[in-house]
Amino acid sequence: MKIAVSACLVGKNTKYDGNNNYNKAVMEYLKDKEYILICPEVTGGLPTPRVPSERVNDKVINKENIDVTHNFVIGASKTIEELKKQNIELVIVKSKSPSCGYKQIYDGSFTGTIIEGNGVFTELAVKNGLKILTEKDIENKKFAD
Repeated sequence: MKIAVSACLVGKNTKYDGNNNYNKAVMEYLKDKEYILICPEVTGGLPTPRVPSERVNDKVINKENIDVTHNFVIGASKTIEELKKQNIELVIVKSKSPSCGYKQIYDGSFTGTIIEGNGVFTELAVKNGLKILTEKDIENKKFAD
């Protein structure tokens, strides 16, 4: 099975604050698998570091109240195109992210409040039939090989 994984989870400094979300459980899961790295936010033209953003309904607004939806949509679309070309079947994403969050995202208030929903990329990935797991699923072994 071909896998794509959020670059921040394998230690690449693509997170909004210029750091990463290295995850030992994800690395262990990937150790004998073929995978590619993705970061739809960077693919959409956003810099690293960047002002934090959260999803508010169909928009993505950064903490300076600037609408960055276009960057998120472009990044999601370009990433999906690449995943299709490479026949990716599974995507491991960063939970709660405005781009990659799956089933739960931050509510747009920048207070750490979680709501039900998907990030912009993950929403498109689901519509395209890709299987999605978060690092939490991997940590909790909620997956089938």
